[in-house]
Amino acid sequence: MRLTLGLTGMDPTTESALQAAFHSANGRLGGRWELASDAEADYVIVDMDSMYGPMSWLRLHAAGKSVVALTTAQRTQADFRLGQPFDANSLGNLLRDMASQAGVPIEVAAPAAEAAPVAARTAAAMEPAPSVPPASPVMAEPAAVAAPAPAPAPAPAPVEAAQPAPSQPEPVAEAAPVPVPTAIAEGSLLDWLANDRLRGRVRLRNVADGLLIDLDQRVYHGPSGLKPLAAHFEGRLESSEFVPVDASTWATESARLGAAMPLARLVWFGNLLAGKGALAPEHDPHRRYLMVKWPQTEREYPKHFRIATVMMKGPALLAEIAEASGVSLAEVADFVNANLATGFAEVEREPEPVDPAKSGSGLFGRLRGR
Repeated sequence: MRLTLGLTGMDPTTESALQAAFHSANGRLGGRWELASDAEADYVIVDMDSMYGPMSWLRLHAAGKSVVALTTAQRTQADFRLGQPFDANSLGNLLRDMASQAGVPIEVAAPAAEAAPVAARTAAAMEPAPSVPPASPVMAEPAAVAAPAPAPAPAPAPVEAAQPAPSQPEPVAEAAPVPVPTAIAEGSLLDWLANDRLRGRVRLRNVADGLLIDLDQRVYHGPSGLKPLAAHFEGRLESSEFVPVDASTWATESARLGAAMPLARLVWFGNLLAGKGALAPEHDPHRRYLMVKWPQTEREYPKHFRIATVMMKGPALLAEIAEASGVSLAEVADFVNANLATGFAEVEREPEPVDPAKSGSGLFGRLRGR
């Protein structure tokens, strides 16, 4: 079976690095793969972190291609994922897995540089060891007996000085059971996360599958979906809901829950729910908004891809975004709230004021002044 791979939606430097990694990896896979154009290839790698990557993904997905997302994100909507940064080993593992799913199992050949030492070690192990004549015994000479040293004169006993009575140690206050200020009583999960109310590693109570939050590293371990956590963003949480976690318990439970995810994802979700279909009060509904970088869209919200695609084209009013994307105005407002809070979107900037004294200093200004 012919296995073909294409590359698109990336800059020339990334494409050259991928081609070099492909040739190295394909050599170890027996040359079973071939590079082809994205129109002819069955599998196409797309740089999802570039500006035009998501557009390429949408086009290829509609054409029925199997898309490989080259991205630093831990999740993707594409069929396969190649982590960034990549190398020949990671690309080779991906090509082998894709071939296996296509019904073409491939065995990875060991590099030639490693085969020679293995053969040499095997041959050396089969050769008989050379006989070594036994060494003649050597008698140890008796050690000279040293004369005993004269005993030193006893030193006079020191006179003990009067010592003050030991002071009683001051009692050490125990750490509070919850690492949050006692002055803060309650708030939604977004309030606790966005206002730096928590410190260290904590576990949130009453989460079915478990939720661990590391405030120092800004990551969390929990359910892969966001909607199961919606109740904690919409309700009120007291400080007692956050339980400190020691290192050994963290290691065990985080391994069970899976890879760490960025805490910004929870902040994004909290702001998505906070507006309840309306733009947040601090944002002007009469201004235009745009995406400044492509967000990590969630599978639970498939319409967000259409909204982001429209906002990547340039600044627009909320109503214009809703009409162009075919999504309700309430969903657009929620999406804009979430991405403004996490830095993926911004309001259209006002043009810089023009100084009248400098407006006629250019070539056309001089021509007009004649």
